[in-house]
Amino acid sequence: MSSLHLPLAFNLGPTELIIILLIVLLLFGAKRLPELAKGLGKSINEFKKASSEAEQEVKSVVESKPDETRKTGAGGSAPGAN
Repeated sequence: MSSLHLPLAFNLGPTELIIILLIVLLLFGAKRLPELAKGLGKSINEFKKASSEAEQEVKSVVESKPDETRKTGAGGSAPGAN
């Protein structure tokens, strides 16, 4: 019977993650771990929000100016080519 092996982020296995968690526990202590996890969660949420906003902004710019993109991007000759 084969075991199911799922690759994790940064190609780390469960053993490596446990070792990293133990090192973090030793460095920061059990009392500070909830604070660190909360801060990490907030940072990840802020990053996702900023990423989503940037993606929406790019989409809105591309959708609002399709004619200008076609004029400058496709066809025609390069400036100074004459």
